[in-house]
Amino acid sequence: MVHLGINRRALCDVELGGQLIRAGETVLAAVSAANWDPDRFPAPDRLDLHRDGASHVAFGHGVHQCLGQQLARMELAVAFTELTRRFPSPRLAVPVDQVPMRDSMLTYDPDRLPVTWT
Repeated sequence: MVHLGINRRALCDVELGGQLIRAGETVLAAVSAANWDPDRFPAPDRLDLHRDGASHVAFGHGVHQCLGQQLARMELAVAFTELTRRFPSPRLAVPVDQVPMRDSMLTYDPDRLPVTWT
């Protein structure tokens, strides 16, 4: 798997995770690891549509926060509501280990998600 990230340059000395980062040094934030800390997000590898995501960084943080995040959240809420209304019992059409994953992009996600329903 390719782990892509975002480069950030420290503007001042800062300690992060017990490591001193000096002003001017560059840090690579591994995007593929974001929101996967089991101490912060219980069972991070399980889809839980009711999980409290108050501290996730999927839409960035601070000055880098996505301006379209509220629209994206609304679109997802409408899409999931309508999908589950129209197809109330979706399930994977293949075993989970056969879901083809895309791992050469900025995010790690399914390339295709074969589903079926009754």
